[in-house]
Amino acid sequence: MAYGRHRNLSSYQGRSSSEALKKAEKSLASYRNKTVAFIIATIAYTAFLYSSGGAGHYLGGTPDASLSLSAAKGMNSMRAVGRKLQLTTWNIAAINNNPFEYWITYNNEYEDLMKKVENFLEEPGEQDVSVESVFTEEMFADLENQFKEIGWPSVKSYWDEQFKNRKIVSQFMKDPLLGSKRLTSMPDRITNTINVPGLPEPICRPTVINQYDGDLSNLNKWWTEWKRFMFVKKIKVSTKMGSEEKQIYSMLKPIKKSKYPEITEQEEIDSLPLQTMCGAIFDAILVHMMNTVSEPSIWQDLKRTMVAELNRMKFPHTLQILESKYADSDIITLQEVSSSFVNSLYESNLGHLFHIISPSNMDRDQNSIIMLSKKSFPGGATKEISADITASFSPGVDIPVEKGDILAVTATHSDGVPFVVASFHGDTNGLATKPVLDALMKSIKLDSTLMTHQLIFGLDANTYEKAKPNKQQSVVDWGKHYAKYGLTSCWGDVPNPTNYTTFNARTYLQPQLNKACKQSEKQEKGDVNPKDFILFQKGIFNVLQTWKDNTGDGTFTENKAFPTLKFPSDHAILSTIVQAKET
Repeated sequence: MAYGRHRNLSSYQGRSSSEALKKAEKSLASYRNKTVAFIIATIAYTAFLYSSGGAGHYLGGTPDASLSLSAAKGMNSMRAVGRKLQLTTWNIAAINNNPFEYWITYNNEYEDLMKKVENFLEEPGEQDVSVESVFTEEMFADLENQFKEIGWPSVKSYWDEQFKNRKIVSQFMKDPLLGSKRLTSMPDRITNTINVPGLPEPICRPTVINQYDGDLSNLNKWWTEWKRFMFVKKIKVSTKMGSEEKQIYSMLKPIKKSKYPEITEQEEIDSLPLQTMCGAIFDAILVHMMNTVSEPSIWQDLKRTMVAELNRMKFPHTLQILESKYADSDIITLQEVSSSFVNSLYESNLGHLFHIISPSNMDRDQNSIIMLSKKSFPGGATKEISADITASFSPGVDIPVEKGDILAVTATHSDGVPFVVASFHGDTNGLATKPVLDALMKSIKLDSTLMTHQLIFGLDANTYEKAKPNKQQSVVDWGKHYAKYGLTSCWGDVPNPTNYTTFNARTYLQPQLNKACKQSEKQEKGDVNPKDFILFQKGIFNVLQTWKDNTGDGTFTENKAFPTLKFPSDHAILSTIVQAKET
């Protein structure tokens, strides 16, 4: 401004000095008036931030004065140009190893197959045959020989007295005690799908409920490959000393009575061969069932298509949707993201358009990440504050949060507005959602430099329309909770409990039959809930438009289970356009 005043004064050369002096004094007075007016407006705006739920009002602290002025100037700039921001959040969901686990929207052939599986397990009738007619005496003898070779104890007494005469559905598949003892779910969890470093595809146990693409058209073919997988095949695994080759059976873990009290002391001693036998019986029943209710060529072709689209094409489908429909977003928060998908993001066109911020320590494959438009946030993230949030949890309280669930950073918009941007994946029951918000707001309160920042919080809150008291987080209660901090959401101050962003239900083709939903009960008993949110400070932005998407083309189809073959997640995409509000 001094340079401008100098030019203004020099332009009066040739006039009388008194006239020039008067003009200069008038110009200087005008500048001072404008400066005073700007300072008053800035102070008034800062006061507005406090009164409207922004900045430090709801935090009860005192923000840094110089940063408040700078932030207010940035908001003035944002309002002056009518800036709009597109905010998007999406739980892209981890890859599900079992393509049949959840009901999907596909075609009539799929619906017919799944209905037949449901009927087989709900009303087996004469098909409820003995275990030994499916998993035969000869198969058990093979298994016993394998146990003897590797030094495991015999389980023949269990076979003869407890298992071979059971009915395959009513007394094995539906036995709740087998479930509570983890005799089928434990070996399935460990051996179902094994990711091996350096291999492009995972190693899969020969079974119906994973990506295994070998021939399961009869039990003899299945048994040959199952034995080879468990007792012959070697894979390279990482160890503390580097890596070593292991056979699959050696990866199984004993089932401890201290953790699973239903198991007997003798069963704990015999748990390695006992769970192996139960896992073999379980897989044999699945193969038998599928080949009973359907022609092998039909169900195996369906499975191959589903594996290709739901599993192997999950990353390409996810990237294509983000690139084609949401690349104009200013901020994208994603949840349940694997490290390999982060690498795919960097290598895609999105890597050129966005700063991609992931947790500093990605030990798990279910991480929250943040994408900042390089155009809107040219400097990217300036600081990660995730550790400040976890450090702000109430002491002595067990919060169900895992590494990678929370990511929070600071960043400055090209207009000069500082932001705190956070992404969070809540636990299954949503019990961590309120404590995480509490900790986030507390961490902002404890840092005077953060209190001037605008908050954008995209999250899978895992909230429920009809929550079980003290066991699940109610969406209505969640709305009241964020409102007390002066926050609102893309859905407004009071979320609609029937504004669902999930619609998924387990089928009968998975180990936990107690959680299976009949074809006719998918909506009634499935996970159909309002789980996803974008939060920001009330009174700062006007919401111009909000939409959800479960198709990948920017639209939402109500009463439809997802994922589908083209939409790869069990959570809808949520996007909103906001505009800086006039004071």
